[in-house]
Amino acid sequence: MIPVVPVESCTHVLAEFDCLDPLLSALRLDSGRIKCTCLSVSRKWLALGTSSGGLHLIQRDGWKQKLILTHKEGSITQVSCCPHDEDFIAVATSQGLVVVWELHLERRGRPERVCVSWEHRGQTVTSLCWDTAALRVFAGDVGGKVSCVRAGSAKLGKGSAFVMFPVQTITTVDSRVVQLGYTDGHLMVSSLSRCYLCDTEREKFWRVGNKERVGEFGACFLLLYCARPSSRIWESSFSGEVLSTHQFKQLLACPPLPLVSYKNEPHFNPAQTSPQSLAFPRLLQFGDQNLLTWTDSAIYIFTPHSGQVLLWTEVKDVVEISVFRNEIFCLHGDGRLSHLLLVSPDRCVERLMKRENWTLAATVCCMFQHTVITSRARKSLPIDRLEHLKAQLNSASQQQLIGQLEEVISKLEPLDSACSSRRSSISSHESFNVLDCGIYRVISRRGSQSDDDTNSLANQSMLEEERLKEFNFTEEEQVDNDSQSVRGEGDRSDLGLQFLPLTFRSKPPRVALQAVRDSVSSFVKKTTEKINTLQMNSDLWPRPDLREGIQGEVTVTATPLPEEGEHEMNAEQSSSESELQELRDATKKAISQIQNPMVLLDPVCLGDVLQDWAPVLERVLGPEDYSVPREITPLEEEELVSSMSCCVGVQPEIVAAPSTNLDESAILTEEEDLGETIPCSTAPVRASFPPLANHVELIQLFSPKPLPPDLQADLSQLACLYLEMGCPGRGGVESVCVFLRRFFFLLDQERVRKMCMLRYREHREVLKAYIAGMLEFTQASKVVEVIQKGDLLKSLRSLRELQPWNTPLLLSHLYRLYEKHGELAVRAYPQFYPTILPSDIMAMALPSHFLPYLDNLVQSRAEQQRLSFLGSLLQPETLRQDWLELALSQDAPLRDDTLTPDGQPRWHSHFFSWGYGRLLSLLIRLPADLTSKQKMLEMCRTQGYWMGYLYLCRELQRRAEAFSAICRLDDMTLLEEDDGIVPQSLDEWVLLLQLSQQISSVDEATPTSPLPSSTNGSCSDDTNSNGTSDGSSDLSNSSNDWSIRVSPENIILRLVKVFGPDQALTALQERGIQVDLSSRSTLVCDLLRMAEKRQRALIQTMLERCDRFLWSQHA
Repeated sequence: MIPVVPVESCTHVLAEFDCLDPLLSALRLDSGRIKCTCLSVSRKWLALGTSSGGLHLIQRDGWKQKLILTHKEGSITQVSCCPHDEDFIAVATSQGLVVVWELHLERRGRPERVCVSWEHRGQTVTSLCWDTAALRVFAGDVGGKVSCVRAGSAKLGKGSAFVMFPVQTITTVDSRVVQLGYTDGHLMVSSLSRCYLCDTEREKFWRVGNKERVGEFGACFLLLYCARPSSRIWESSFSGEVLSTHQFKQLLACPPLPLVSYKNEPHFNPAQTSPQSLAFPRLLQFGDQNLLTWTDSAIYIFTPHSGQVLLWTEVKDVVEISVFRNEIFCLHGDGRLSHLLLVSPDRCVERLMKRENWTLAATVCCMFQHTVITSRARKSLPIDRLEHLKAQLNSASQQQLIGQLEEVISKLEPLDSACSSRRSSISSHESFNVLDCGIYRVISRRGSQSDDDTNSLANQSMLEEERLKEFNFTEEEQVDNDSQSVRGEGDRSDLGLQFLPLTFRSKPPRVALQAVRDSVSSFVKKTTEKINTLQMNSDLWPRPDLREGIQGEVTVTATPLPEEGEHEMNAEQSSSESELQELRDATKKAISQIQNPMVLLDPVCLGDVLQDWAPVLERVLGPEDYSVPREITPLEEEELVSSMSCCVGVQPEIVAAPSTNLDESAILTEEEDLGETIPCSTAPVRASFPPLANHVELIQLFSPKPLPPDLQADLSQLACLYLEMGCPGRGGVESVCVFLRRFFFLLDQERVRKMCMLRYREHREVLKAYIAGMLEFTQASKVVEVIQKGDLLKSLRSLRELQPWNTPLLLSHLYRLYEKHGELAVRAYPQFYPTILPSDIMAMALPSHFLPYLDNLVQSRAEQQRLSFLGSLLQPETLRQDWLELALSQDAPLRDDTLTPDGQPRWHSHFFSWGYGRLLSLLIRLPADLTSKQKMLEMCRTQGYWMGYLYLCRELQRRAEAFSAICRLDDMTLLEEDDGIVPQSLDEWVLLLQLSQQISSVDEATPTSPLPSSTNGSCSDDTNSNGTSDGSSDLSNSSNDWSIRVSPENIILRLVKVFGPDQALTALQERGIQVDLSSRSTLVCDLLRMAEKRQRALIQTMLERCDRFLWSQHA
C-alpha cells in the first residue's frame, strides 16, 4: 500500500528525469583519477571544474560539450558563470589563481584570459561571486581575504583596462570566507563567525547582528538572509540591523518528501517527525521567493516571507549545488551529478507519462493524490489520461497499484468545480475558466463568434508557450512526436487495436494543423502501400484469391467461385495438411530417437538424426525449389522483394562486420507493420519463390504456414540443436547463414546469440546474419524512433526504461546506437552489464572503441574489486593476451621512443604515459600460468612497457634481466620496495654494480642520442584521458637530479646504507671491484660509520642498564 502524503505537503516535489552519467562518461569524469570538483549553471551553460585543472563547458541544449579550458595552476576549486553576460566565466584554482575567461563564441574566436589575479596565491579560494551589472568578480579565500577582479574586454572598447585597477583587495575578515553575495552595490561576506555587509560604492562596512557564531553558515540576498545555529535564519536590512529571526527547527519536524527518480521507487515514511537542529552551510536564492540550502544528506527549500518549509528531501552525499530557475544541479562526493527539478506533483506525473514511465507515474499519482484530485490539476491530467495510465499497468503483478489508482480517479474533481458561490454570481450567458494563479477568466458570449475563437486560440497558444518553456521543447520536436505517436497508433490499429487515442493536451493552431496534416498524409501513404502490397502478393504468388472469399462473406450477391477454383483450393489445402503431417511425423521420430541416451551422447549419431530431419523441414517450411530456374529481371526482383511482408532483404556484401566501420552497415528494409509481440504462427504468408543466388538473401521472421503451438515448440528445439551441433556447417559457413535466415522464426534468439559467441566465433558471417534478423525483428519498437532522432541521452534513458532487459532485443538496439554515435555510445554501455557482456561489445565495436568500454567497465567497480572483476571477464583465458596486445597498441608511445635500435630500454622511457595504463597494470597482475606470463613479458618488452616488464621479471624471478633494464632506464626509484625490484643479497648488489659499470662505459664510448619526441605529448603529462601514467616526472627535470641516476657511485652508496660502510667496501674489494668514491660519497661513508658507532654504543648502554636493573631485582 502506497502511503499518502499529507495535503499540506503536496504542493511541490523534487524530481529527477534525466541521467547525467553518460555525460560524465563521455567527458571521462567517471574514473577514480579525474573527478568533478565544482560546478556552475546558467541559462546556456553547465560548467564543470575537474581535479586535473580542466573546465568543461557543456551546452545545455542537447548536453553537448562545447569547450575545454585548461589550467596548469592546479585543480579547479570554484567556477561561476556571469549571470548577465554568458560570454564570461570566472575560475579559481587550488594554487589561489583567479581567472576570468572571455569565450568569444559570438565572433567564433578562441577563448582568452581577460584577467588573471594572484591576489590569493597559496590560499584556497572558497567562493566566487559576480557583480550583477558590471564585469567584475569578487573572490574570498580560507584566510578571510576578499578581492575584486575587473575583467577588461573588447566589448568595453580599447583601453578600458588602463583606466581602472584590474585587481584590488576589498577587505580581510576574521576567518575563512564561507559565501559571497552581491546585489545593487552591496557585497555580502559570510565567514565562520559573522556576516558582513559592504557598500562597495561608499566603501562602508556593517556587521549583521551582534551575536557571533562558530561554523559554516551561509547567507544570500533575497532580502538579506543569514544562517544561524539551530535551524534559524536572520532577516536583516541593508544597514546590518536584524529585522526578524525565522525559526525552522520545529517546522522541520515533518517527514521528508520522497525524491521522484527513475533510479528507484519513491518511499514516504509518515512516522519520521523529529525536530531538526541544523547548520545551513550555504543559502541560495531559488526562484522569486524561496531559499534553498542543503546538508550532506538532504536538500531544504524554505519560503521565508511566510515562514514555511516548502519541502525537504533526503539526497545522499551532496557536496555542492548550483541552481537556475526551478532546476537544481547537485555534485556528489563521488563525483556524480544529479539534475533535479522542482515541480508540482501533477506536472511530475505528466512528465513521467510523456516518458512512458507508467509505474512511477502511478506511484506519484497515488502518493500525492491530494494535489492530483483537485480541479486545477485537470489541465495537465485529464480524466481520460489517468484512465490511459491505468490501462498501461500490468494487471497481474500491479493489482494493488491499479486498485489504489482507481480510488484516486473516483475522487477526481472536474475542471470547473470551483467555489459554487462565485460560480453562481457569473451570469448564465458567460463562461469562465480558472487559471493556475486562481484568477477566474470570464469569456462573454455576447460578442461575435470570431472574437471568441480568437481569444480562445490566443489563450491556448499562450498556455502552450508557457508549457514549452517549462519543458524546454521546441515546436518542431513536438510536431514530430505527435505525428509519430499518431502514426504508431495507426500501425497498431492494423494489428487488431480498435481505438486511436487523441492527444492529451491542446496545441497552438499552427502546431495542431501541422500534426494533423502529417498524420493524415502518413495514414494515406501507409494505406496505399498496404493495398499495393496485397495486390502484388496476389499477382506474384500462386495462391487462391482470398479477396473473393472475403467479398463473398460480406456481400450476399457476390458471384460464387467456379468449380475449378474450388478444386484447386481444396487440393492446395489438402497438400498443405499432408505436408504438415509429414513434418509432424518426422519431428516426433527425431525427438524419440534423441531421447535415446546412446544417440544423445554420441555426436555422430545425433548429427545423423538431425540430418535426416532437416530435409523435411526444408521441403515443408523452406522456399520452394523450382526445377527450371529462369532469369529474373531487376524490375521483377524489386517487386518480389517489396512484396515480402514478412521477410527482409539484405545484401551480404554490404553488411559490415562488427570490427569494421559500422557506417557502412546494411540498410534494412523497413516493415512497420511487424511488431515484436506478434506470434509466429499468426502470419500465414508463404515465400513460394526460388532462392535468388547472388541477389537477395531472405530472413524469414514469421512462419510461412500456420503452425500449432506444440509443433512449433518441438521444431524450435530441433532447429536450435541442429545449429548447435554444427550440422549446417557440413556444407560450409554459408549453409549455416542460409539456414539461420530461412528459419529465423523457429530459433531461440538467446541460444543463437550464445552460438555466435562460442561455436561460430571465428565465422563472423553467422553473427552478421543473426544481427540482421534481430535488427529487423525490433524495427517496430518505439525505442528505434528515439534512437533515429540522434539524441544519445534520450536513447539511453529509453533503453533503461526497458528493464528487465531481454538480451537479444537490447543488443540489437545497442547496435543501432553504436552505428549512430560510435565511440561515444560505447563508453556508456557498461551500465548494461551483465546483460550485455564484453564479448558482445567486442564483436560489435572497433578495437579502438572497445578499449574505452572495457576501461570504463573495470573502473566502475570499487578499487579493491577491480582485479577479481577483470579476471571474471577473461572467459576464455586467451582473451588476456588479446586485450593486453590491444591495450599496448592503442594510445601508446611510439616504439622508437621506448626502445633503442637494438631493442634495449631507452633512457627514462618508463616515464611515458600509456593511455590504458590502469588496464595494463591490472592485466599483468592477474594470476596466470607460467607460459602466459612469459608471453606477456615478451609483449611488454617488444612494446616498451617497462613498468609491466619489471613486474613480470620479478614474478618470474628473472632478476638479472630486470636489473639490466633498470640500469638502462637510469632510475634509482625502481630499486625501491613499492613497485620496483630490491636486491636481496650481496651478490645481487654486486651484479647490479657490474651491469651499471658496463652500461656507463658503453654510454661514455657512444654519444647518447636525444630522446625522440612523442606524439602522445611530453613525458611530464600526468595521463591522457583514458588512463593514468606510470610516471609524471619531466625528462628535462629528472635528468638534472643526480640522486636518482643508476650510477656505480649511487649503487655503492645504497649498498653502504644497507650493509654498513666497512662490510660493504670490504666485500667489494674481495670481489675485485675497484671503488672510486667522490668526496661527497666519502663524507657520506664517514657519517654512516659515525652513526653506526653511536648506535652500537647506545645499544651497549641500554643493555648494561637492563642488566643492572635485572640484578637489582634479583637481589
